[in-house]
Amino acid sequence: MNKIKCNMHVEAKCNESVIALAREIGVLPDELDPYGKKKAKVSLDVLKRLQHVKDGKYIVVAGITPTPLGEGKSTTTMGLVQALGAHLHKNVFACVRQPSQGPTFGIKGGAAGGGYAQVIPMEEFNLHLTGDIHAITAANNLLAAAIDARMFHESTQKDDALFNRLCPANKQGQRPLSAVQKRRLARLGIPNVEDANQLTPEQRVKFSRLNIDPNTITWNRVIDTNDRFLRGIEIGLGPSEKGHTRKTQFDISVASEIMAILALTTSLGDMRERFARIVIGSDTEGKPVTADDLGVTDALTVLMRDTVRPNLMQTLEGTPVFVHAGPFANIAHGQSSILADKVALKLVGEHGYVVTEAGFGADIGMEKFFNIKCRYSGLKPSAVVIVATVRALKMHGGGPPVVAGAPLKHEYLEENLELVAGGCDTNLRKQIENANKFGVPVVVCVNKFSTDTDKELEMVVNKALSHGAKKAVVSSHWSDGGAGSVQLAHAIVDITSGPHPDFKYLYPLEMSLEDKIATIAREIYGADGIELSDEAREKLKRYTQQGFGNLPICMAKTHLSLSHDPTKKGAPTNFTLPIRDVRASVGAGFIYPLVGEMTTMPGLSTRPCFFDITIDPETELIDGLF
Repeated sequence: MNKIKCNMHVEAKCNESVIALAREIGVLPDELDPYGKKKAKVSLDVLKRLQHVKDGKYIVVAGITPTPLGEGKSTTTMGLVQALGAHLHKNVFACVRQPSQGPTFGIKGGAAGGGYAQVIPMEEFNLHLTGDIHAITAANNLLAAAIDARMFHESTQKDDALFNRLCPANKQGQRPLSAVQKRRLARLGIPNVEDANQLTPEQRVKFSRLNIDPNTITWNRVIDTNDRFLRGIEIGLGPSEKGHTRKTQFDISVASEIMAILALTTSLGDMRERFARIVIGSDTEGKPVTADDLGVTDALTVLMRDTVRPNLMQTLEGTPVFVHAGPFANIAHGQSSILADKVALKLVGEHGYVVTEAGFGADIGMEKFFNIKCRYSGLKPSAVVIVATVRALKMHGGGPPVVAGAPLKHEYLEENLELVAGGCDTNLRKQIENANKFGVPVVVCVNKFSTDTDKELEMVVNKALSHGAKKAVVSSHWSDGGAGSVQLAHAIVDITSGPHPDFKYLYPLEMSLEDKIATIAREIYGADGIELSDEAREKLKRYTQQGFGNLPICMAKTHLSLSHDPTKKGAPTNFTLPIRDVRASVGAGFIYPLVGEMTTMPGLSTRPCFFDITIDPETELIDGLF
């Protein structure tokens, strides 16, 4: 359990059931599916019922480039919604990502927020929740199994045998086709038939053989555990696989494209269409092979049916929270779901507020929120909060490295206005400028730590305003909960009370893939340009030829610097961004260039978090999660 004790007011809110919470926020009984006493799924029927209700204000919480310790975007999100709801008495919702089990048991811990600004019950939030990640794991691995099984069967059967097994005859001797098989005929340009016996021999071969090139397969198996020994494996070693081995790897479940699809989908039907478009590799002629070609689209949708419904929880002060989806913030876009945002915006109404979070610094999470998530949702943000800490600003101003697990150097524990000013005039300035490029007003929230001095905090506020923020406030939500974020809440109410901002995207989709990448590098990171490897240039050409040139870009870059070099702090200049490879998540709907090496399967440290996790067998209370 969380070691920070609730005061009497908070303790009373802690005991409120999810059924009572749902009633308070306007969710009808038949729209709620409780999972125990403290969490529930909410039906998308809310969107139909409230389709004529105007949306509330839409706020995204981003941050400056963080230290490896993180700067508190999640606690800021929770503190802000608690202030808006419990203290300013506004209709408000938080929408956040579901954390992976990997970091929870690894070194980072969970993502419920912290102190007096967090989601409860924290242990349920950080563990299984309602099983969405388990469903993602199952769906992902079903597709992976389908790929290898299809290659095995095609390599061990002749044309007639393969066709006859794919289209078995009924008692009347007819060979009826399933819906997904008819879709494959249409893609191949073969006239639709009800009986596969009507296909010519050439059409039967074309229909039956996918001819997947194993060297092009990009789809990996997943598990929601940090396990470094699954980063490289060999499959097919059993005697029944007849020597059909292949080297591959596991990713962590939240790195799956299935997760990114859940986060970006707008309905169950849209999810099925996105699953159908998943490209798992190419055939021997270089043409893309999709999940629909493998016949697995509807099976994936069946496994994922319940996951489209957002998960309802609450903060320590009783503010409603949707916890839904949790894609990686490097190879994916790193935000909670569009569906959760849309349901929340209807529930709060025209005068309410929905606050969501963008992973990593504003150069990554905020940019992807605007250019990818808002593009697919059609939603327009009302304001952006950029979270800054004195600690991170000192690092960007020339302070010594901040290392996870190591004691902070004295520069971070004592007043140092010179380092703070250096960080404000570089990284904070650039991140504010980045937000302003999208036409969205900026509020800077200085997340107060106990070691910060009044002069340091005052300097950050003044510098933020001079660099283009509309508002800048100090917040103490970790120690004071919603009461510590009242100034931030007032700033949000004030900044969103006027006309809706003139929101704009950074680039048009019609721009070439290379130009879109270069635009992000120059405008957001401050690079002089990009340098494509031969492999990356070839991939861009191939994706354009395959019809994917109009997709948005999802840069996979370090979050520890505006550049590609994590050691370069502040706002680096005079550099060229190297693009070593480019990959496609066609189902999710983006192209992701790789800037450096990206790990999609974390490993456990020497002393992971699980050393400190205990459970009382009598009370079943958990301790040690954070």
